[in-house]
Amino acid sequence: MPRLDMPPEEAMTPEQKAACAEAIAGIRGRVPAPMIAWLQNPELAERAQKLGELLRYRTTLEPHLSELAILVCARHWTSHHEWAAHKREGLKAGMDPEVIAAIAARRPPRLRDAREQAVFDVASTLLSTARVPPPLYARGVAELGERGMVELVGILGYYCLVALTLNAFELGLPGSIAPELEDPEYR
Repeated sequence: MPRLDMPPEEAMTPEQKAACAEAIAGIRGRVPAPMIAWLQNPELAERAQKLGELLRYRTTLEPHLSELAILVCARHWTSHHEWAAHKREGLKAGMDPEVIAAIAARRPPRLRDAREQAVFDVASTLLSTARVPPPLYARGVAELGERGMVELVGILGYYCLVALTLNAFELGLPGSIAPELEDPEYR
C-alpha cells in the first residue's frame, strides 16, 4: 500500500498541476511513479522528471546500455517497480532475457560485448563500493568515451533517487502483481 497517493487534480496547487502537465507533455507522456512523492515539492518534481527525461532518452548510450545500467541499479536497491518497468524496457531495447535473469539473481551475466561489460562492471562496482578503480575507469572511458562515462554515472545517480523514492514511499507495483526480486532483508 503506497504511503503517498497522487493528489486529486482539484486538490493540487498550480505548481503541482504545472509539473504534472509538463511531464505528460514530455517524452514519457505520463507522470512517472516517483513524481507522486516529488510533488510534495513541485520544483523537485519538475526538475527531477526533466533530468530523468534527459538521462533516459538523450544520452550517447544506446537504449540497451541505459536499461542495463538501470536494471543493475534497480537490483542493487531491490526496487520492484523500477525493476518491472525497466525489465520491460530492456527487453524492448533488445536485452537478452538471460542477462536480465542473471542480474535478478545477483549472478554475473554473460554479456554480448565489451561495451555492455563496461556498463555492467562500472555500474555494479560503483553501486557496491562507491568508487571506480583506475583500471575499470580506463576501460569504461575506452569503451564508452568520457561523455558516456559521465552519462552512465548520471543515469545511476538518477535511478538511485528513483529507487529510493519508490522504496521509501512504497510506490509502484499494484497489489495484483507479485514482485520478481527476492528481498530477504525486508519484511
